[in-house]
Amino acid sequence: MTTTEASPQPKRGNASEGPKPADVFVAFGITGDLAKVMTFRSLYRLEKRGLLDCPILGVAVDDWTLDQLKQRARDSIVGAGEELDEQIFERLADRLSYLAGDFADAATYEAVAEAIDGAENPVFYLEIPPFLFGTVVKGLADAGLTENARVVVEKPFGHDLASAGELAAHLHQYLDESQIYRIDHFLGKMGLEEILYLRFANAMLEPIWNRHYVESVQITMAEDFGVEDRGHFYDPVGALRDVVVNHLLQVVAAAAMEAPAGRDDDTLKHAQLSVFRAVADADPKHYVRGQYDGYQQVDGVAPDSTTETYAAARLAIDNWRWSGVPFFIRTGKKLKTTQTELRLVLKNPPPLGFKRGDRMPEPNQIVVKLDPTTGIRLIVDAHRGDQEGAGRIDLDAEFADQGGEGPTPYEVLLEAAMRGDGMRFTRQDGVEQQWRIMQPLLDNPPPVHPYAPGSWGPEAGDELVSGHGRWHGPWVTA
Repeated sequence: MTTTEASPQPKRGNASEGPKPADVFVAFGITGDLAKVMTFRSLYRLEKRGLLDCPILGVAVDDWTLDQLKQRARDSIVGAGEELDEQIFERLADRLSYLAGDFADAATYEAVAEAIDGAENPVFYLEIPPFLFGTVVKGLADAGLTENARVVVEKPFGHDLASAGELAAHLHQYLDESQIYRIDHFLGKMGLEEILYLRFANAMLEPIWNRHYVESVQITMAEDFGVEDRGHFYDPVGALRDVVVNHLLQVVAAAAMEAPAGRDDDTLKHAQLSVFRAVADADPKHYVRGQYDGYQQVDGVAPDSTTETYAAARLAIDNWRWSGVPFFIRTGKKLKTTQTELRLVLKNPPPLGFKRGDRMPEPNQIVVKLDPTTGIRLIVDAHRGDQEGAGRIDLDAEFADQGGEGPTPYEVLLEAAMRGDGMRFTRQDGVEQQWRIMQPLLDNPPPVHPYAPGSWGPEAGDELVSGHGRWHGPWVTA
């Protein structure tokens, strides 16, 4: 099964009325690491902003007391760097309740039904491994809890095209696609939304955002840290599955899509899907894999592992706006810096009479920085006071200096799920198109090239952009 249309999708009884705010938030796996790192902090920040308006039920296998859960919440919030306000925390703590139970036991879901009795619009957050999704959703459905529910599921959404379809088929036995909110923290970042706004709300940018002016598009997600203590998780996955088939392709969609013509969730998702459908299958000849020196000595990593910690690829979008413009994407661990950005490299202007000596103006560039902070840079050529003639100047704006950074990604996404705003969540047909694009790279991966920590990856990655200049940035090191 590889298409959403082939999956069984029962319809919600009141879907035409539109989503209603959650009247209870139920987190399965609330004693786990994700809740410790992300969930409690996000809920606390939402409470601080006055955006929580429902009780919170935690469900897990651990035999905890409610006091233990509250202490875990406190420790998690402080451990995440938040300055704890006792009054705000007490308001959050008063919302909490806890239920211990086996996810495979029908009695667990009967107990959940009793605990949330009277709730008409529950949100179930499955911060659990994907292999448990089907078990939990079936348990909820058998207990009569899914009719008006929204169910939030964590990535990965499969490990290839076939498994993505199989996972969806399991969920669609009990849920309509509109009830499934596939959460990916990357989609909660301010920068992705900002790409769309910058493109379409500024008349000076949109007219040049196409093949007539753009030479290439470069997307970089660099990290200066390694796998560390995540070897057991990372080694079976690798960079391509971990961040390319979701994070970087979402940036591709935001950079390449046509302007959405409506305000509803489906209009945006249709625009994203149109981009994914136009992206040709990735070619292994234009794919470079790398592995940083020392990776095989990480605990949990196979001593002869060929898992990539660096991935770079060239993509082609076969549509009117982007035909002939290569999209270069790269990601890697143990690189020179930590930075995620989108960069449009514009075509060189004609030389006319501007050339002095051997210098040609550097291509104009538009850079949107997504992580760890957000901002925009315009690279232009102009006369400078500190040198004879012209040179490059950078026009930078950090969004933190223009009103402050926005809320954290999980804060954005959990609040959207509770409101019933599905715009930031991935639809199944988009998931399957992303796997379709990258499946050839999974089926026929090229050899892995070693690279030194602190470098920009293997030399073969530089060769990928041959004929289209060089890799630029990220701007923190440009």
